[in-house]
Amino acid sequence: MTETINLSETVLVSLDAGVLTLTLNRPDKLNSFNEEMHRALRAGLERAASDDSVRAILLTGAGRGFSAGQDLGDRDPRKGGGAPDLGTTIETFYNPTLRLIRSIEKPVVCAVNGVAAGAGANIAFACDIVLAARSAKFIQAFAKIGLVPDAGGSWSLARILGEPRAKALALLAEPLMAETAADWGLIWKAVDDAALAGEARAIATRLAAGPTRGLGLTKRAIQAAATNALDAQLDLERDLQREAGRTADYAEGVTAFLEKRQPEFKGQ
Repeated sequence: MTETINLSETVLVSLDAGVLTLTLNRPDKLNSFNEEMHRALRAGLERAASDDSVRAILLTGAGRGFSAGQDLGDRDPRKGGGAPDLGTTIETFYNPTLRLIRSIEKPVVCAVNGVAAGAGANIAFACDIVLAARSAKFIQAFAKIGLVPDAGGSWSLARILGEPRAKALALLAEPLMAETAADWGLIWKAVDDAALAGEARAIATRLAAGPTRGLGLTKRAIQAAATNALDAQLDLERDLQREAGRTADYAEGVTAFLEKRQPEFKGQ
């Protein structure tokens, strides 16, 4: 049974089979972020982090695009008022959201259903498993308006792609098509447009039925590997495996294996 939990029309929220779906919902603005949508997405992610009935998150966009990034209509210099402090927007909205996506110890699946530009692209890259429609494209649009990549873009692009490709994407602001993004390892895979919603839902539902604690610890370990030396990572694996081995899901997984049946994980 699907539970609808909409506190704002800018982000549609529903819970079904352990999957909390967050749909960016300003399709007339290509799901660009205004203050209300920032707050609504944060509230949805905070709900996902704190609610034990949520065992996976699916993030997508309504209409013909995932997100065009920040709504520039709110920053029209023709209206006067002096130069804006864009750092305040990043510190107040984008950075907490990116930190939440990375720190939630539950899988976050992202389905990119069209253009993902600027911060919209970089929010997608912060998710754990990213699928994109073949027609989708990612654009580091910041250079077109004299800005630098934010929402974690300079971090994720450099770490995933390396400096040469990261610089070219950021400096040229050329569209990167979904299939190339998959070939480069920037996303998990590109799928036919018509199959995107179904495949993303299937992956999120599969993860929601899995051993949530173990999946969350796996996410933590892999993210830590980017900065850990081998010795530190080996120690972390030891500590996390100790924690995972004490969960009810581990006991159920081993029992199911020995009994030659499918496990019934409870996320505990």
